[in-house]
Amino acid sequence: MLVAPTVERIETRVASLAGRVETALQLSEMIRKNALPQHTPAAFVLPTGLRGGPEDAGAGAFTQMLSEMVGVVLVVRDNTPTGRLALREFDTLVRSVVEAVAGWAPSDQVGVFRVVSGRVISAASGAVVYQLEFSISDQLRIQP
Repeated sequence: MLVAPTVERIETRVASLAGRVETALQLSEMIRKNALPQHTPAAFVLPTGLRGGPEDAGAGAFTQMLSEMVGVVLVVRDNTPTGRLALREFDTLVRSVVEAVAGWAPSDQVGVFRVVSGRVISAASGAVVYQLEFSISDQLRIQP
């Protein structure tokens, strides 16, 4: 799993998120309670999928390229009427997370993370919620 090393990477590289990066379980609980983090900015790292690439069953082994996706959900509260504070902070925060993750890989991976997408998923209740998605290549190798 890539969640734990990604949490650690963001917490050590993005000062405003130190001690404020959680995982999918905490995000799920907040959604269940219809709540937002009390202190922001905050981030949640979750696995978002796996995509298979070309495979090869020759030479006595099965190999296949894989892309594993990790999402980083960012939350920034702003109780000002125009939301300008959150937007300014968000630009810096998104850029900082992208710079922390893109081009990096946990030590046991074949490839490095690349940015797949980023989008606002909610802008309500005095908070902006933005999701970044990263992908990293790896190789599956199975010996018969």
